[in-house]
Amino acid sequence: MHRILLSGVAAACLLTGTACATTPPQASVASPAEASRGPVYRDVAPMNRTVETRITPQVEALLEQLRADGRDYTLDGVAVFESHDKFLPGKIAIAMAHVLSQTPRTDPNFPEYLSSFRRLADLTVDDPNDSWGIYYYVSALHELQVAGLLDEAVSPETLAKLRTQLDWRRFVRTSDLTLIDLPNNYFGVAFSIARLRYLLGWEDTSASEALLAKTLDHFREYSGQYGFADETNGDGRFDRYSVLLIGEIAQRFIETGVAPPPEVKTWLRSSVDLMLPRLNLRGEGFEYGRSIGTYGETAFLEVLTAAASLDVLTNQEKAMAYAFSSRVAARYADFWLDPTTGSVNLWDHGRKTDAYRGKHRILGENLSLAHQLLYTNAIWNRLGYHDATPDPGFENWLGALPRSQTNWFARGEYDRLLVTYRDGSRVIGLPLINGGNGQHMNTPYFPIPFSPGVLAGAADETWPQLLPRLTLSDGSVLQPLAYFTHAEVTTEGDRTVVTYRQSKLDRMGQPGPVADDRVSVSTRYVLEPGRITRTDHIEPRAGVMVSRIDLTFASFGEATVAADGARYGDGEIAAFDVEGLACRAGTLDPAIHRTPVGALRSVVECGTASLTGPVDLSWSLSFRDPPTGR
Repeated sequence: MHRILLSGVAAACLLTGTACATTPPQASVASPAEASRGPVYRDVAPMNRTVETRITPQVEALLEQLRADGRDYTLDGVAVFESHDKFLPGKIAIAMAHVLSQTPRTDPNFPEYLSSFRRLADLTVDDPNDSWGIYYYVSALHELQVAGLLDEAVSPETLAKLRTQLDWRRFVRTSDLTLIDLPNNYFGVAFSIARLRYLLGWEDTSASEALLAKTLDHFREYSGQYGFADETNGDGRFDRYSVLLIGEIAQRFIETGVAPPPEVKTWLRSSVDLMLPRLNLRGEGFEYGRSIGTYGETAFLEVLTAAASLDVLTNQEKAMAYAFSSRVAARYADFWLDPTTGSVNLWDHGRKTDAYRGKHRILGENLSLAHQLLYTNAIWNRLGYHDATPDPGFENWLGALPRSQTNWFARGEYDRLLVTYRDGSRVIGLPLINGGNGQHMNTPYFPIPFSPGVLAGAADETWPQLLPRLTLSDGSVLQPLAYFTHAEVTTEGDRTVVTYRQSKLDRMGQPGPVADDRVSVSTRYVLEPGRITRTDHIEPRAGVMVSRIDLTFASFGEATVAADGARYGDGEIAAFDVEGLACRAGTLDPAIHRTPVGALRSVVECGTASLTGPVDLSWSLSFRDPPTGR
């Protein structure tokens, strides 16, 4: 494949696989202890230049090797066609469509591009390709149709097969338009496929209109008064996708040329209002929930770009959103792409993501992430930001953001909310968002403070990170994870206090939360400059014996541990102080003590012996002098 040439060392690193530094002159990293943070971008290149000179060439190099090797293609040790990635054919198609449609027909490589798309389409047409893969593929065909290239790029025989295969009915019951064993965000995927099939001339508008109505009805029912989608049917799980989903829906309106109803813009604004106070100089995104890491950053990119395109932002907000989008692109190139493999790295050198995005999907993850960056860059270009220098006032704008913000997701039987606290340029999130099957016991969903590269959970891991785990005398294990009531947030000056109660705890051992009322916990957080404190009042019912309480803190700093906590010689955390528990140094396990951004470096394990009555436990985290730029 033809490549857009990178310059100098960057080209040599990416295209030859030579290990070398990836931080450009515009970026700076504070210290080796902050390797999990990535660069700080006080100045950053226009988004399109990063995309055109660093991200597009990386994708084209992958596609060139794919074309050359066919079914024998191996990327960073993974035989991609033997890895059972059920979205891969669609992701290959959308990446190829971007390359083909953006190449002038006068380019001498253009005939080879056409031939490559046709060969890869023929190669993968009989491979499994589900849901998201169907959407990516039909979107690719629509892009080629708009460019006048569809008939040349796909053989008539393959196109006839695709018309049958690329159908929303494969995962939606036609009788009642319910999803077949999929979470609710797939309503939007089904709508998109139906709308694109209509634009391709494969069906009329009735299906897309019905699926759009279903999508919006679900959003109304389960987003409630606050406008964020419950990942479950009312069980109360609100994570990255709860904020991203309306951005994806809005993007499908933009892509298919449909004016969104006013309520879509209203919901989109709710997501914008959550995101804007969380912007930062590093391009970091969501730090809690599943499928984060670089996807936590592109979630911001997709929502803010859709909001800019639909005029949901003020002029100043649009400029700040573009400044942040440019940082997301730069961070992707500098922090997430590995020059030694030519691939995005979500899995190695201390990084870890959830099983859903396992390394077996390596090629697809590269292509879908690049797709998000390429199509959002195209929107910013259309909005007049091509070659535009990101606003130099971005850092000062960040400094004027509110210290604390609370976003509610649900109130009623149980409370769900997110508190965002800015301590210097450090953004801290405290999510109370945990309900429903599959994730309640995993650390990224815990009601604890998170901050990218500073305070983290580990995907699919269950140690009691920063909260008490109670083992009862009958062997039951309870944790205060899911049944939040009476939540209150108060702010006085620079100090934010969060209180809530759980009269039922979550009994471990089942895919979803199981309520157990033998112990209650009342929790109080205090967030203030340079410090976070949590206090738990734990009260067993009469006759209930708690045989042990455990609490762990795994962190990015090197710890010196004592009975009452730990001190750290490097990193942003200076001290971890504990009352009511006795602490010791734990064993660091490289297999599990990994986070989306890098390895944890020390473990503190704290515990107490049996009790039959109430007890108060507390811990506090002290930070080093907060970085500037609040």
